[in-house]
Amino acid sequence: MGYFDVASGAPLHDVARQALLASIDEGWADPARLYREGRRARLLLDAAREAAAEAVGCRPDELVFTSSGTRAVHEGVAGALAGRRRAGRRLAVSAVEHSAVLHSAAAHQGAGGVVDEVGVDRTGAVRVAEYAAALRPDTALAALQSANHEVGTVQPVEEVAEACREAGVPLFVDAAQSLAWGPVPGPWSLLAGSAHKWGGPAGVGLLVVRKGVRFAPQGPADERESGRAAGFENIPAIVAAAASLRAVRAEAAADSARLRELTARIRERVPALVPDVEVVGDPERRLPHLVTFSCLYVDGETVLHELDRAGFSVSSGSSCTSSTLTPSHVLRAMGVVSEGNVRVSLPLGVEAAEVERFLDVLPGVVSGVREKLGAPVAGPAGSAEAVTVDALGMVCPQPVIELGRAILSVRVGGTVTVVADDEVAAVDIPAWCFTQGHDYLGATPGPDGATSYVVRRAP
Repeated sequence: MGYFDVASGAPLHDVARQALLASIDEGWADPARLYREGRRARLLLDAAREAAAEAVGCRPDELVFTSSGTRAVHEGVAGALAGRRRAGRRLAVSAVEHSAVLHSAAAHQGAGGVVDEVGVDRTGAVRVAEYAAALRPDTALAALQSANHEVGTVQPVEEVAEACREAGVPLFVDAAQSLAWGPVPGPWSLLAGSAHKWGGPAGVGLLVVRKGVRFAPQGPADERESGRAAGFENIPAIVAAAASLRAVRAEAAADSARLRELTARIRERVPALVPDVEVVGDPERRLPHLVTFSCLYVDGETVLHELDRAGFSVSSGSSCTSSTLTPSHVLRAMGVVSEGNVRVSLPLGVEAAEVERFLDVLPGVVSGVREKLGAPVAGPAGSAEAVTVDALGMVCPQPVIELGRAILSVRVGGTVTVVADDEVAAVDIPAWCFTQGHDYLGATPGPDGATSYVVRRAP
C-alpha cells in the first residue's frame, strides 16, 4: 500500500519505537528529583536535549520540549511578542504560514496587536525585498516557515533572517516540514518543530529560543523546561523523538537525491498523463519528497477517495475536501487552482515501483471523476459573441466546469460571464484563465453574495 502523506504525519520510525520501549522502564520518574530514579530520568532527558540541539544547530540550553509542535508555535510566538512588547505590537507573517502560526497571529490581533501579511509568488515563496519592506520600527516579531507544508517550496529563510537582523527584529521559524532534511540556515532567533513530522511519536514538539532574544513565557508559571513549557515531561516520547530525528537525518542524507528524482518524475509525467493539470510549487527550491498538483474539473474529495480505494493515501488543499468549502489559504495566496488538488509526500525508503503504480492509477481516477461531473471536452471555437452562465448555488468545481463548457461556444475574443456565489470561484476562475491561456477581465459584486466573473476567449 502507498502511504504518500508523510507531510501530515510520518509512520513511527523503527528507531523511535525501540527508543520508546527502552526508555519506558527508565524514564518514568520525575527528572526534577534527586533520588536514583529521578537522576536516571534526568540523564535521559538531558541526552535527548543534547541530541535534538545538535540536529537543530543550537545550544542545549536554548531548546525545550513541548507537548506538540502546535504548542511550540503558540508559546514561541506569544512569548516573543510579550518579550518585545516595548519595541511594538506589530507581527509580520507570510501569507502561507501553517495554520498554527496564523492562529497565533489572529490571537495577537484580537488582543489589539497588528499583523502585517507578506504575499507570495505563484511558487509560494516570499520575495526577500517585500518581506524586508514589511519590517517596521515597531515590528516586534517576524515569522517565516522554512518550507511550505502544502506545496513543498523552500523559503529564503537565510536571506530574510539577515534582513530581520539588520532591522533588529527576531525571526521565528516554523521548521516542522524541513527538520528531517537538515538544520535551518541563517541567523534566525526562534524555531519550532514537531516530532510526528519526522517519524517520532505524536505529542512531542520542540521550541528553540536563542540566547539574547527577549522572551516572556505566557500563561501560569511552571518550573518545567526553563519555564517555557508547562507540564510533566513525557521522557520516553522525548527520547524517541530525539533518537528518530538523528536516525532520519542519516537516512535523509542518503535518500534525498533518490526521492527528489521520484518527485521530479511525478512533476514531469502527471501533466503528460492527465490533461488540464497544474503542478504547483517551486520546481527546484523545494523539499525532496513533496509534490503537489491540481486537476481541473474534478471533485477533490472524490479523487482522494478513489485513490484511497486504489491503495494510495494522499492529502489535498482542495476546497472540495473541506467542510467549509473554502480552499487552502496557501493555494489562495499563490493564486493557483485549488480544485482537484493532490499533495503527494513520499516516505523514506519508498520503492520506485510504487510511484510508478501511482502514475498508472491516477489518469483513470481523474478521467472517471471528470466523466461523472460532465467536464468539458476541447473543441473548435464557437460563434457566440457573449454568453452568461448562471452558476448560483453551485460549489467547486462546478462553476469552473460550466465556464469550461461555455468558453467553447464563443468566438475568439468573445466573452463568458459566470455569475456565482461560491467564494472559491474568486480563486479558481482567475487561476483557470491563467492555466488555459484565456483573459480574466475581472469581477463585479452583485446582490445576495453573487459575483459576476468575466472571461475573454483567447486564440
